[in-house]
Order: sequence, then C-alpha cells, then structure tokens
Amino acid sequence: MKTMQDILFDFISKYVSLTDEEKNAILSLNIFRSIKKGTTLLKEGQKSKDSYFVLKGCIRTYYVLDSEEKTTAFYTEMEALTPPCVISKTPSEYYVSCIEDTILTVSNSDMEVEINSKFPKFETICRILAEELLAKQQIDFDEFKTSSPEQRYLNLIQKRPDLLQRVPQHQLASYLGVKPQSLSRLRARIVGKNKG
Repeated sequence: MKTMQDILFDFISKYVSLTDEEKNAILSLNIFRSIKKGTTLLKEGQKSKDSYFVLKGCIRTYYVLDSEEKTTAFYTEMEALTPPCVISKTPSEYYVSCIEDTILTVSNSDMEVEINSKFPKFETICRILAEELLAKQQIDFDEFKTSSPEQRYLNLIQKRPDLLQRVPQHQLASYLGVKPQSLSRLRARIVGKNKG
C-alpha cells in the first residue's frame, strides 16, 4: 500500500528527481491533510494563501448565484488547485469543498518561497504545473463556450468518465450548465443513440 508521501514523490519524479534531503524538506512542512467529505476548504469572501494538490478524493469549486450553486470545476487525483483569490490577494468569489473523503497537500505562498529559496528545483515544478493547469483551464473554458450541453456531456464521458460515478447529479448538471431534469433527458437520449 503506497503512502501519501510515495504518491506525491512519484508524481514529482515525473518532472524532477528529488534527493532524500529534498524529500525530507517537503515532509517537514507537514502539508498532508485528511479531510472529510462535505468539508468546505474555502468560503466566498474569505482570503486565503492556500494551494491544494489532490492525492486522493475529489474537490469542487463553485459560486452561489441567486441562492443556487453553480459548479465551475472538479479536481481529482493528481490535480492542483490554486484558487484565483490566492494570486489576486482578494477575498474569494468561490467556495471550495470536498465531495469525497479527500487527502490533499495544503501549501501556502510563504512555504513556497521558503522551499524555493532552499531548493530552486521546486520553482521549476511549480512553474510547469501552473502552466499545465492554465492551459487545461483555457481549453476547458473554450470548449465550454462553444459547445452544446450534449457536446459537453460527451466530452465529460470521454475525458473524465470517473466523475459520472463520483459526483452527485445536481452538481454535475450545474457544471454542464443544465438543470438536473435536462441532464436526465440528455443521458437518456445519448444512451438511446448508442443503442440505435
């Protein structure tokens, strides 16, 4: 059974190799957190310096408009999230919450400065990850703007099939930009097509 440290180090090793000293430096930061399903990590209006990296589980970001939750994204294993408010140093416009029991690393900008000054290598990893994440978000956003709900659902089946099992229907519907009833109809139509 792999420990959380192993999972994290395996992931990092795709980008750079770490010495034992560097691994110990990461462990000394005490960044691993086990968080119960339903926990809110960040609320609208809060300020935060925290970035998250999901080792196991699923977190989602959403905002509330006219007392309705609008899901903007889901983050699962090996995905990083730095809420926009961390970068802009303004109160958050979003909520971040766990929709499963989740194990993640929580780091903040102060820690990163400290680690980066001791080990320049980490700056490289952070930069690569940030660039990958931005590229992915841009692609997701462009696809979302130009596609129909049906197309979005098909993209989801293709790219993130695990979410269909893991995420409650109403959150999935809000993420796709449709009402839960519409999502049921959409699924029925797609299943019907695949049978035909």
